Amino acid sequence: MVPLIGYLDRFSARPGERLEVKVSSQLAQPYAADLVRVRHADPNPDGPGMKLIPVPAPWAGDYPSVAKPVPRGSYGRAEGRLDLGDAFTLLLRVQPRKLRGTDRPQVLLALTGAGRSLVLRADTGGITAEAMVDGQGVSVASGAPPLDQRWYELAVTIGEGRLTLRQTALQISWGAADSGAAEAALPIADWSGAYALSLAAAPDASAHFNGRIEDPLLLRGTPRVTLEHPEALLASGRVAAWWDLSVGQEGEAIHDRGPAALHGTLVNMPARAVKGSRWTGAEHAWHHAPRHYAAVHFHEDDLEDCRWATDFSVPIPEDMPSGVYAVRLRAGEHWDMIPFFVLPPKGVARAKIAYLANTFTCQVYANYRRSEFPETQLQKRRAWGAYPYCGNLERDYGLSTYNNHPDGSGIHFSSRLRPIMNMRPGFLAVPDDKGSGLRHLPADSHLTDWLEEKGIEFDVITDEDLDEEGVALLSRYRCVVTGSHPEYHTPGTLDALQSFVNDGGRLAYLGGNGFYWKVARRKERPHLLEIRRAEGGIRAWAAETGEYFNQLDGTLGGLWRRNGRPPQLLCGVGFSGQGKFEGSHYRLLPGATDPRVAWIMEGTGIAPGEAFGGFGLSGGGAAGFELDRADPLLGTPPNTVILARSEGHQEHFVTVPEELLTHVTTVTGESPEALIRAEIVYFETRNGGAVFSTGSITFCGSLSHNGYANPISRMLENVLTRFQA
Repeated sequence: MVPLIGYLDRFSARPGERLEVKVSSQLAQPYAADLVRVRHADPNPDGPGMKLIPVPAPWAGDYPSVAKPVPRGSYGRAEGRLDLGDAFTLLLRVQPRKLRGTDRPQVLLALTGAGRSLVLRADTGGITAEAMVDGQGVSVASGAPPLDQRWYELAVTIGEGRLTLRQTALQISWGAADSGAAEAALPIADWSGAYALSLAAAPDASAHFNGRIEDPLLLRGTPRVTLEHPEALLASGRVAAWWDLSVGQEGEAIHDRGPAALHGTLVNMPARAVKGSRWTGAEHAWHHAPRHYAAVHFHEDDLEDCRWATDFSVPIPEDMPSGVYAVRLRAGEHWDMIPFFVLPPKGVARAKIAYLANTFTCQVYANYRRSEFPETQLQKRRAWGAYPYCGNLERDYGLSTYNNHPDGSGIHFSSRLRPIMNMRPGFLAVPDDKGSGLRHLPADSHLTDWLEEKGIEFDVITDEDLDEEGVALLSRYRCVVTGSHPEYHTPGTLDALQSFVNDGGRLAYLGGNGFYWKVARRKERPHLLEIRRAEGGIRAWAAETGEYFNQLDGTLGGLWRRNGRPPQLLCGVGFSGQGKFEGSHYRLLPGATDPRVAWIMEGTGIAPGEAFGGFGLSGGGAAGFELDRADPLLGTPPNTVILARSEGHQEHFVTVPEELLTHVTTVTGESPEALIRAEIVYFETRNGGAVFSTGSITFCGSLSHNGYANPISRMLENVLTRFQA
């Protein structure tokens, strides 16, 4: 584990509020904590360098080191009295996802009480049932290795002096002997009493199961029955407990439909709204056919909340300027910086421009374990004194939704109640031979540093604040400015931004691949984001067929484009091409002389037909990595002016898949290669509103070039000067 690391209870706060700081230190010495304002978070010696401005704070000082565990792994639990008598049957359905290649048993279900226990385990050899009565243990094994991603019904009976296990395959797998049964003698005893139920893990939250569990049901007596019709079993009056996991799928509660009402809870947010054994393909929205989605998918690395105790608090003074800050922790050679954002007081705007920090995107990418991680990346980190840890080196704090669980399924929940290593000042994200390779918060400091250098006042707000407060949060500002990659949005944030633009606000979208994926939140769990990577789009993994609808809000996930809201509707451009983290230049088009937009290029020294922007700290060029273009068919307004278009992109760039019909034809009729372009656009709305978009993730990395005196810098200064007027 990382020797010194922490997180906050929130990403942002206002004056008069406080943040809770939670730290785990493996060190044998105290650590020092202080406050810094983060102006520039790029350690590249070829740029302005790190600019961390110390801020006096009454809480600054030394704190004792306390090592704190990370409680990874999801499971279910319930407890209460069960009237089972001396004979009962346990039924459940399971779909293992990672048994082969593992050397540890995984617990499917454990029922423990005074002097009695029943545990179901799975490993590569099959399913084992172990019963314990007054210190005497008996176990039986099915002897039939289950196949991954196949459904099985398990039946365990206790009674008449026998322990019996039956494993029945629910799907035909030709050539596989994956059904089996076994029995053994077991002392007769009264099993009625108080019990604790544990699903998908042992009672001590170990031996986690990777896979799906459906319909755990306890039935008095030992009739030879199945789970084909659990409602009929319930009507028989013999059911002692039935945890119907199809109920309340948007939440964490486990509902017992039996007479004992042993309701329980799920821990660490396993996946719900996933296909169960009864799914037929007739319905794809889980709330239309809940019993088709009666399973829960558990993972050994699920993590909703580290649940660390608070070490100290950070009160936000009434006069603290809005901005980007960090709690800095230091002990010898070890350090951490936990960033946070200070908003202006509620209902107040201290500037005309609001910088919208892309916290949703940061959270979705949290602790990304990248496929490309060369030794040169580590060498650069050491040489520059960059933040040393990342998801490639440390996965104890959970990975990102760009990664997979150990069983191969995609991670579709991300929590901010854990350390986020790649959301650190000085974090180098990607290999970049021509620049720094920054993403997200550190990359966006290229913008905030430039704003301060130019004396342009701004307030800071975040995606989460916008989702909770809506367009009212934006209405106090003349202009909203995004960072380099506002990729992930909820219906609430997208509605607010669209309303702001429609009502006369000015929007400067200074990135690429923005407003692309839809994410879900729920009021009761504000620290969680959910992503379902449904059909289409450049994806790190693909959601399983039938699992495109979000658990948290029940709506269709996936691309905003697939939900009828392409980015072009809001900002005039949308994702079109992607390559490695490498930049190129723009070429000014004749449209830049249009009287409506000619002011944007004033003082740049660039004439139509000339190239500009082939420089910068992000990939060596202002137009690179992920590129957005205009498209009237997707919503680019008719009055849009395209000022400039990128060119000269490297051979590794590709067209995004949602634009392709075949390998040689596209939705627009252009060649795939022609769609690999970034476009700078401008259009006006009503009431003096306007939108300016740059179409490239690497744009802001060029702002500081040549001492902040360059065409990219001057162009943006022209735009924001007019936008805040």
